[in-house]
Amino acid sequence: CNVLVLVIFTSSHRLLKICSAACPPFSDDSVAIMMAFHAPGVEVLGLTTIFGNCTTAYATRNALILCEKAGHPDVPVAEGSAEPLKGGKPQVADFVHGSDGLGNVPVPAPTTKKAEQTAAEFLVDKVSQFPGEVSVLALGPLTNIALAIKMDPSFVTKVKKIVVLGGAFFAAGNATPSAEANIHSDPEAADMVFTSGADIAVVGLNITTQVSFTEADLSELRSSGGKQAQFLCDICKFYSDWHLHSYGDPAVFLHDPVSLAALVRPELFTFRKGVVRVETQGICRGHTSMDMGLKKFKSENAWSGYTPISVAWTVDKAKVVAFVMELLKN
Repeated sequence: CNVLVLVIFTSSHRLLKICSAACPPFSDDSVAIMMAFHAPGVEVLGLTTIFGNCTTAYATRNALILCEKAGHPDVPVAEGSAEPLKGGKPQVADFVHGSDGLGNVPVPAPTTKKAEQTAAEFLVDKVSQFPGEVSVLALGPLTNIALAIKMDPSFVTKVKKIVVLGGAFFAAGNATPSAEANIHSDPEAADMVFTSGADIAVVGLNITTQVSFTEADLSELRSSGGKQAQFLCDICKFYSDWHLHSYGDPAVFLHDPVSLAALVRPELFTFRKGVVRVETQGICRGHTSMDMGLKKFKSENAWSGYTPISVAWTVDKAKVVAFVMELLKN
């Protein structure tokens, strides 16, 4: 599912609330969602869905299933946009995640129903209800967040933090040689969000492709005996086979779990600040370009005047894998 998770954390003085803004639940998305439900000090306020790994409708179905699997059927799931910000047919990576977004594993239909609010309405409502407390974990295209900002420009001042899985900073893309899939799916929305002035941290392919589950890790998870662990291993089979076909290695990248870790365990990462713009046309459509402030330019340019955001720069791979494993096994 491409999901956005709304979360609240427990710190020394308050609980951290997390809201997911865009999730197309599947394998690594599903792993991150299960982790969020089990992470100490985290309250999941809701999930919103978007196209990406599957259609938005399938993403909504899968998010409802995951909430039930995690023992939280009461967590609201708000359905997001069925198309990018500027319209058009959405890109769907069914060749990576299966036609249903859950690795084509037979799963009973959910017994719960989606929320009446749209994803954008839900996001605006939650950050208004808990101003300065809600963090958003965006695991898919940023369409829903862009729509929330258009609906209520004060959203960017009310949201505590937005952690985005997306971009390929000084690294090759996975949708095209220059673009990462989530950003490539709706570059107009991404550029709007990155230049909105909100407190944003981005975790790109330069980080997430460093962290993976090997066959031994998946075997360890499966042998842990938990029903949720078994379910996650089952739906990861399709994803693992795709990795073997595409990269020659069945180890699966933990894109979404790494992004959750960046939100709840930021000490495992280092970040660099810079203004990030997204190319919206041409052969480099979806490319994320960061001004690292290495030069004082003589005149203003397309990066001038915008608020810098945080870009993940390094990661403690071993500790992130251990963190993911611990949450899933327990």
